Amino acid sequence: MMESQLVMQQEDFDRVLAIIQKLVRDANAKGIFVVDKAGQLIAEAGEMLGIDSTSLASLTAGCVAATGGLAKIVGEEEFPIHFHQGQSDNLHMTLVGDRMILVVIFDERSSLGLVRLRVKKAGNELAKIFEEIRKKAETEVQTQGSPFAEITDDDIDNLFSD
Repeated sequence: MMESQLVMQQEDFDRVLAIIQKLVRDANAKGIFVVDKAGQLIAEAGEMLGIDSTSLASLTAGCVAATGGLAKIVGEEEFPIHFHQGQSDNLHMTLVGDRMILVVIFDERSSLGLVRLRVKKAGNELAKIFEEIRKKAETEVQTQGSPFAEITDDDIDNLFSD
């Protein structure tokens, strides 16, 4: 089954952003990123806004996919929590729902225990929001059909003609 494209309205994005901004404060994190399993950055918060978030999102999705393959080899469906410890920064990744990844970057100002505690609550809140978005999109497709259904090949040709 092909997954539908995520279409997020401004009010949904604002709700996601509010949750991750609160998580930055509550977990004393350096940065929070919400990434989909396809490697698209959905939202970010914290003091790490200047990093290459496109690469971070892509590599996060790749890491989760690779670890998912390892999980299947050892008889697990997937590993929902990933932790990478560095000399100064640590990376905590948690699967949220069936298609999102919550990434928390933190240093010595916080602890793994605090991050895990705060991520659990924020992850549940995010999962509810993304489930609402999915249901809303399904309802719109059922009632309105595809938003591209009325576009014809002639419309596309006319758009790109000189």
